[in-house]
Amino acid sequence: MNEKKKDLTLSIPKEEIMQPGHLACQGCGASLAMRYALKALGRNVILDIPACCWAVIDGPFPYSATGVPIYHTAFETAAAVASGISNGLRSVGKSGATIMAWAGDGGTFDIGIQALSGAAERNDDIIYTVYDNEAYMNTGIQRSSATPHGAWTTTTPVKHFKKGEKKDLDSIMVAHGIPYMATASISHPEDLIKKYQKAAKIRGTKFLHVYAPCPTGWKSDPAMTVKVAKLAVETNVFPIYEVENGNYRINIKPSKRKEVKEYLSMQGRFKHLTEEDVKYIQENIDRKWDTLLKKEQYFSSKEK
Repeated sequence: MNEKKKDLTLSIPKEEIMQPGHLACQGCGASLAMRYALKALGRNVILDIPACCWAVIDGPFPYSATGVPIYHTAFETAAAVASGISNGLRSVGKSGATIMAWAGDGGTFDIGIQALSGAAERNDDIIYTVYDNEAYMNTGIQRSSATPHGAWTTTTPVKHFKKGEKKDLDSIMVAHGIPYMATASISHPEDLIKKYQKAAKIRGTKFLHVYAPCPTGWKSDPAMTVKVAKLAVETNVFPIYEVENGNYRINIKPSKRKEVKEYLSMQGRFKHLTEEDVKYIQENIDRKWDTLLKKEQYFSSKEK
């Protein structure tokens, strides 16, 4: 047991690149996501961040909490700016830096999807990260197309809660034929760090979808952020998998799936749901998990 703990410790780089003094809310999953990503990638990183929570978390000019060069840009242009930085450096003979766009779900699933699709179609050499807190949190908790069915937001109040499933952006990115797409969660830092390190070694467009709970928007206890994220994995609300050159691999399979009601009960944004609503959500989760298992089985059989 002690040896196992030692190995896990060694898998997380000790250097802290992200600096104290940032402006995140208590328990912010997005701040933890950035901390782990920078640990994985090191200091030779250029970030570009559009309008989102992280445009505020980073701190007011001339201060920055990231510890690496950062370019703040317009809401819809994260992928385009990352592509420009990457190709600009290449055109003057400079290489070695990792170029990473870092955006929220509103700026990725919705407002920035056209620039992201363009970068993916060109297979520009960038990492694109969406830290997913499932709404437009920075501007007042409005619903995005990443908001799950049943959730309260300020634009989907209790009597008119969000109807319809979350956009399957991961499959959309895989359909572009990019070399690497992966999901990760702040609750599983070893897996997250390993995926960023892998992405940095791959040429072309890499898309990482990072699950980052927002206590403010989710009405959850800030001290329970990691537990909420872990339950999302254990209930299959947020499966952890990767698609490398079209091949699916599920990285974390819960030994015993937990019921989604345990995950929902920790968040005030779902407290209005009826038993029928919860049953409907559970059925959709089970259906999507079965589909993901079949995809993995299909590609693993092809490899053999």
